[in-house]
Amino acid sequence: MGESAWDRADDFSDPRLEWKLRAIAVPAAFALALAFHASPLGHQIQRIWLSMIVHESGHATAALLSGFKAVPTLWKTILSAERAWYVTALVAGLDLALIVRWWQADKRIWAGVAAAVLVVQAWWTFGLSVDEAHALVTFAGDGGGMVLGSVLVCTFFAGRDTQLYRGMLRWGFLAIGAAAFVDTFATWWTAQDDPSVIPFGEIEGVGLSDPSKLRALHGWSTADLVDRYVLLGEACLVVLVVVWAWQTRAAVVRAKLSA
Repeated sequence: MGESAWDRADDFSDPRLEWKLRAIAVPAAFALALAFHASPLGHQIQRIWLSMIVHESGHATAALLSGFKAVPTLWKTILSAERAWYVTALVAGLDLALIVRWWQADKRIWAGVAAAVLVVQAWWTFGLSVDEAHALVTFAGDGGGMVLGSVLVCTFFAGRDTQLYRGMLRWGFLAIGAAAFVDTFATWWTAQDDPSVIPFGEIEGVGLSDPSKLRALHGWSTADLVDRYVLLGEACLVVLVVVWAWQTRAAVVRAKLSA
């Protein structure tokens, strides 16, 4: 197996600086996101300009992987009522192309991730009924806020040969990902003791909020909502801590090798 961009010893122009950035930047981004979340004005800014984009992308991603047409907008994801076979074909074709490309480039880990996505697509498209899939897509708003937010945070560890590193995009994605994760997870964590923070009700120009849809249309209880979102958030946190610790340690090793 070839070395990934994360494993090469000469991956960064200043390895001694890189391990410090990795050790500090991710916790600092989460601390800043928590500070914004604690402020009413900061929370509003965080929700409108950062986390809402990831939230709607979560809806759209789950919809496309379930075979529905979907277009995310700022406050609403436009979603088809029924599945479309060509959506499934296009998504599967793109995923297969990525698997082949990454496998040929000896990026076996990324090829494995793409293969896992293909399995998820098959399950969500052929293993779930239309009603079950719609419930999943609704759940994937806040669920996507945590999962996609975590993915964005992990892009901070991209190697120097990527545009994420060269174009400084990893810093922006880190800020967006941390904001999306904290904004979403903090709400559901608080809801364990204070269900009043759950955004039940109707959104003007949009319709029922996601929690209201899941409760009224799909029969989820309030306890179901809280437990499932908190469990997903905790799983994302575990992954984030493991990746952060692994990549920071790898950067420390590179720094020692370059000394």
